[in-house]
Amino acid sequence: MISKKIILILALVSVLLLTACQSNTEVDTSGAAFMGGTNGISVSFEPFSVMEEGIYTIFDTEDFPIEVAVKNLGEETVSKSEVRLTLLGPAHEDFSNIPDWDKSNEEEIEKISEFNPAGGEEIISFTPSSYAIYDKDVIGYADVNWNMNFDYDYSTYVIVNDVCYKGDITDDRVCEVQEFKTHSVSGAPITVTSVEEDTGGKGIIILKFNIQNAGTGEATMVGEEFDNRFSQVSYTIEDAEDWECKSGGRENEARLIDGVAEVICQLNDPLSEDDLYSKSLMLTIDYTYQDLIVEQLRIKESAE
Repeated sequence: MISKKIILILALVSVLLLTACQSNTEVDTSGAAFMGGTNGISVSFEPFSVMEEGIYTIFDTEDFPIEVAVKNLGEETVSKSEVRLTLLGPAHEDFSNIPDWDKSNEEEIEKISEFNPAGGEEIISFTPSSYAIYDKDVIGYADVNWNMNFDYDYSTYVIVNDVCYKGDITDDRVCEVQEFKTHSVSGAPITVTSVEEDTGGKGIIILKFNIQNAGTGEATMVGEEFDNRFSQVSYTIEDAEDWECKSGGRENEARLIDGVAEVICQLNDPLSEDDLYSKSLMLTIDYTYQDLIVEQLRIKESAE
């Protein structure tokens, strides 16, 4: 009787251990190559003054600083001058002591990492020598919207952990061809939501990357103008000589219609029936990303 109880206990422990292992396998679907996330460069105005009723407020006799905090919350370090800032409003002639309405970062801004989980930051001042002054007359108060447009060059890295190179898909050993693949994506506003491997014919494998604009801005290929109809990116795959990648018939570039696109990469040369192995593969997506922030300043008439 005692031996039967011991065997039953051991069996239950084995089941629990197996369940735990299976559970861990199911949860860990994103890989561990990157910290991940959908952030890139974050820009925010530093305080103009004290707040009243939730709005930065000054008197028309006061001057005020215009500074922005530029933070890198993604996983691509940006070099000097790669973050470009433009004050779009208000009217230039309404203010003095703003020597430049266009600025860029003066230092490299570090990406997030295990050793720097908050990422790098730089404070950029549009009033480096003296504070800004409102030059128009104020009756009562005037609410001014400060619009800041910013763009920056960035990349998203996608590592597919277990691409199956199998010439005979009926062979059930080693790996599977027709399935969604475990992948890891670097932190960036342009992300990859899924990677699927499939067969494109005898000995031919294909990879389908689903790309999404997960940010609030828009993207374009580096060096190209922005198009308000859609975002667009370029991409390169590791072992590029072995693959042909297209999206909507365009090779090595994709248009994100309604924020999404599919990139299909096909192996150029058929595998032999003896090919049976798996390995990791990386796709790199390059783009310039653009976004806009707005902050309000209330300028009150001062007492006579």
